[in-house]
Amino acid sequence: MALDGISIHALVHEFNENLLNGKINKISQPEREELLITINTQNGNKRLLISANASLPFMYITEDNKPAPATAPGFCMLLRKHIGAGRIIEISQLGLERAVRFKIQHLNEMGDITFKYLYVEIMGKHSNIIFCNEDNMILDSIKHVPSSVSSVREVLPGRDYFIPAQKGKVNPLEATEDYVKNTVLKRSDSVYKAIMSSFIGFSPTIANEICFRAGIDSDASCASLFDEHKDRFYNVFEGLMQSVRNNDYNYNIIVNPAKDEPLEYAPLTLNMYQDMESRNFETMSKVLVEFYAKRNQYTNIRQKSSDLRKIISNHIDRASKKLDLQTKQLSDTNKRDKYKLYGELLHTYGYEAKPNDKSITVINYYNNEELTIPLDPDLSASENAKKYFDKYSKLKRTAEALDTFIEQSKNELDLLKSIETALNIAETESDLTEIRKELSDYGFIKKHSGNKKEKSQKSKPLHFIDDNGFDIYVGKNNYQNDELTFKFATGNDWWFHTKKIHGSHVIVKTGGKELPDSSYEYAAEVAAYYSSGRESDKVEIDYLQKKNVKKPASAVAGFVVYYTNYSLVATPTLEHVKLISEK
Repeated sequence: MALDGISIHALVHEFNENLLNGKINKISQPEREELLITINTQNGNKRLLISANASLPFMYITEDNKPAPATAPGFCMLLRKHIGAGRIIEISQLGLERAVRFKIQHLNEMGDITFKYLYVEIMGKHSNIIFCNEDNMILDSIKHVPSSVSSVREVLPGRDYFIPAQKGKVNPLEATEDYVKNTVLKRSDSVYKAIMSSFIGFSPTIANEICFRAGIDSDASCASLFDEHKDRFYNVFEGLMQSVRNNDYNYNIIVNPAKDEPLEYAPLTLNMYQDMESRNFETMSKVLVEFYAKRNQYTNIRQKSSDLRKIISNHIDRASKKLDLQTKQLSDTNKRDKYKLYGELLHTYGYEAKPNDKSITVINYYNNEELTIPLDPDLSASENAKKYFDKYSKLKRTAEALDTFIEQSKNELDLLKSIETALNIAETESDLTEIRKELSDYGFIKKHSGNKKEKSQKSKPLHFIDDNGFDIYVGKNNYQNDELTFKFATGNDWWFHTKKIHGSHVIVKTGGKELPDSSYEYAAEVAAYYSSGRESDKVEIDYLQKKNVKKPASAVAGFVVYYTNYSLVATPTLEHVKLISEK
């Protein structure tokens, strides 16, 4: 679910309680389309995180800090120059739009009091952070929008700030009973579509919740509603809007308990998810931190790894095509035994061939069946036999070479897919640094010196503790897998890995104790989660004691063999483990 107008309304209420009259003392831009503003308030420093990322726009108060780049981008420098020591004197929502305005008082170069506006628009791919002077003229924005991109509104320095009007839509907080019953519910659409096309700031979730509480099918046509349905609809609608007007909120996240997966959130109770778990929070920001923080980290890592993904994808395509070609060439060498047989039979029966014969029919003494052998009429029988033996020898050499090449291509493809899996589970920039190093070490990308800071970054395996108190370690790339299995684990520790698909090496430290059955299941769940089968419902896992895991000579990082193991089927989840730290 994206932030809707009602969630923004709840956020503005929270911001006014926590940030109003606060003094800005730090502004950073940790990501290309993200701001982190530290505000000094009567209750200490508060951090406001704002993202205009098209894939995941949001804003909330957070306790977490984020490292800033060594060189601040131009937009960040402009904000620091004008409002770096400003005071937030007003925070407001524009109607029930997904837009918030911060009015900031500060001193100009002459020491006179002046004002600036910082607009935050949380509007999907159109999200933006726009900085304006007191006349609402745009000074700059975190994303520029020229006329070639939008014919409705340019977002460029020097342009006037405005939000395009949504034709036919009204603010639901101002809607009258007559408008709801005689305009909204008299449309020719379904009830759901009538709501979405009539009101600003409504999300599909809120529209469906109103219908559920009113006992109306959201897909039913408005024409099918009787007066009693309209009365119930309006009473529910007005009740929810009154809660919003009074800032009477219930901040909650709806969770699928089977997968411990957050499905929806709202600042109002969502009764329609009766089969799901509802978790309540103190503030809207805490809801958003819980719902978005992990997704935001994932989105940023996906963006930063886009070049690596393209490189790996290209190499996988190339290796796959090469393997297909080599396999086809190998199949073409299967006729080599036929040429050998032709040569042998011509040595035996060649005397029967007459000059200029184009073929000869002989008895194949291996099965006593007749066999016709094509001949070159310009060559003698013995010369034809030599020609066939030469073809046999050439195809045999080709097959032997192709066997080696195919094995190399399979190993290369296997390595690339294992690196691709590591990239899919990467969570930090140091993870990406190690993946880049592995690609460089195996010659998939050119080696580069990099800077000292990048060289010093080193990702470490993940460390979990399961519900029984046993330590579980997870390698996030092939180098970590090697370290865990052959340097960190001891002989009686247990080793887990997905069967026949790529994934992390998972080690359970026994400490000389016997593992309970549930710990085997928990470790298998972790192995399934950190694998290419993460999105599957069930994944087969092999497990055995580490002492039975071997590494072939000259094998690439992360490659092992084993011959005796147990297996079980697990669901990819981290429900029964707690993350402690990297090892």
